[in-house]
Amino acid sequence: MASQQPQSRDEQSAPQDDQPNACPVIESLEQIGSQWRLAVLHELLEGEQRFNELKRSTDANARTLSRVLDDLGEMGFVERRIEEDAPIATYYSLTDKGRSLEPVFDEIECWAGSWLEDCDV
Repeated sequence: MASQQPQSRDEQSAPQDDQPNACPVIESLEQIGSQWRLAVLHELLEGEQRFNELKRSTDANARTLSRVLDDLGEMGFVERRIEEDAPIATYYSLTDKGRSLEPVFDEIECWAGSWLEDCDV
């Protein structure tokens, strides 16, 4: 018979996937809360951008950026447009769902301006 190890405090309080009433804040952060997802979403608030423009502005490596753009596309935050004229170009922009995050970013910037001393807002 295997003995059960006690759960850590984080494991005891962490929301379970099968809980229908999990906190909407936690669920939201699971979708957009990574450093790279937030950086890409914030950059795309400025408008449509090519892959290399996003790579340059976010400092993400190509593999990370590609994965993040794919994830955000699958979740409905970002759409991809391919222009097939030579040279072929891929453009990324926010969907309505992605653009709906603009007031959230505005509030975060406002909060950072008030509470983070070393932040240039």
